[in-house]
Amino acid sequence: MSYSTYAYAAIAICAVVTIIIRALPFAVFGSRSLPKTVEYLGKMLPGSIMVVLIIYCLKSVSVTAWPFGIPEFACVLLCAVLQYRLKNSIPSITIATVVYMVLTRTIFA
Repeated sequence: MSYSTYAYAAIAICAVVTIIIRALPFAVFGSRSLPKTVEYLGKMLPGSIMVVLIIYCLKSVSVTAWPFGIPEFACVLLCAVLQYRLKNSIPSITIATVVYMVLTRTIFA
C-alpha cells in the first residue's frame, strides 16, 4: 500500500468514526430526555479534562532551574483569568499560547 493510499484510508476511517460518534447519542436517545448520569457527565467532564491537560502540560516544568516555570505558570494563570472573564475557551487558549510563545522566545530565551 502506498503512503498516499494509507493516508487517505486513515483520514476516511477517522471521518467515519467521528460521524458515528457524533450520531450515536441521537440514535440512542432520540427525542427522549437524557438520563441524569449523562447530564452529570456532560457538566463535569469538560472541566475534568482541562485539569488533566493542564497537569500533562506542566509535568516536565522544572521549578529548580531557570526560568523556574515562570512562563508556564504565568500563562496558565492568564488563561484561567481570560476564561473567567470571557467565558470562551478559544480566545483564552489562543491568547495564552501566543503570550507563552513570546515569553519563551524573547524574555526567557
